[in-house]
Amino acid sequence: MPEIVPTIDWTHSPDWTRQRNQSVTYVRMFADVAEQREVSREALLSGAGVSATLLDGPSARVSLQETVQVFAAAAALTGDTGIGLDVGQRMPLTAHGSLGYVLMCAGNAREAIGLLERFWHLRGRSVVLSVQIEGGGVFFELVPEVVLPSTVRDVLLSSMLGSMASGIRFILPDLSLVPQIWLQGPPPASGTAPEGAQGVRYHKPRAGIWVPEAVQWLDSALPTANPEALNQALAQCERESALLAPGDTLMRHVREALVLGADGYPTPEQLAERLHLTPRTLRRRLQERGQGFQLLLEEARRRDGCHLLGSSDVEIQRISELLGFADPANFTRAFKVWMGMTPSQWRHQHAGED
Repeated sequence: MPEIVPTIDWTHSPDWTRQRNQSVTYVRMFADVAEQREVSREALLSGAGVSATLLDGPSARVSLQETVQVFAAAAALTGDTGIGLDVGQRMPLTAHGSLGYVLMCAGNAREAIGLLERFWHLRGRSVVLSVQIEGGGVFFELVPEVVLPSTVRDVLLSSMLGSMASGIRFILPDLSLVPQIWLQGPPPASGTAPEGAQGVRYHKPRAGIWVPEAVQWLDSALPTANPEALNQALAQCERESALLAPGDTLMRHVREALVLGADGYPTPEQLAERLHLTPRTLRRRLQERGQGFQLLLEEARRRDGCHLLGSSDVEIQRISELLGFADPANFTRAFKVWMGMTPSQWRHQHAGED
């Protein structure tokens, strides 16, 4: 049953989220899928609180705020929070413009991943991409740069991850392993999953795509490799990148600096120093983005706690010490809040996945 479109507070969002510099392709695809579910384009745009002419013109541009509003309205008016996965898995690589062509024409998967990281900002602005080789697998992690309601966040990320998983299967058709899509929220209340949505995992500590045993195919030639077309697509990506206004990188830099070291995590003062800011300025700039040091520290602790539990045999008591908990019982309580189960239960269920 359709729900009320959630209200998103953009008050403290950076200016670039209001600039109409994003492709309208993704918004159109959400509108097309919503129409197939008997939600008219007019009703969708009205529910999103955006202009009725937003999608007019073959080269129309939209802002991040308008894009997210439409995504949220599509999920609410269709009554399906799983619509993001459905839309994402329908997207061909060509839907991503020059970036899609670059990925198709790369010589091998390793080169494609490097190019994806290099030009991610052309299509993935507002979400930070990090690619990590963990054991024999590869994890593509997505972290939003702006604060969104959890349901809206999952619609946005699931559309991206669905498209990425579809792209992986396209450029690597012989890949025997199904990429796992990880989402932090619960499964759709309807209990239905879009066709082809195998390998979707919910209630995960981070959002991304996990491809186990992927290292073995990183240097394999892609069937779509085309050096000449790659050079042309790269030149277009460079031109688009030069025209794109700089975004807000503070959250990305803070998350990159909040790394677990031998002495634990950096303090707010150490973090500010690394970012060449005063502690007061860092605190103010985080507050302007609806964030705070403690929230980001908890995010890092959850991420690192799950990683250590799932990828090592380190004792739980030692993990709690590494994460800065003086008492293992406090770590257990915090972990139950994060993941809905104790560290030992999570380790039993997820050992070897990270």
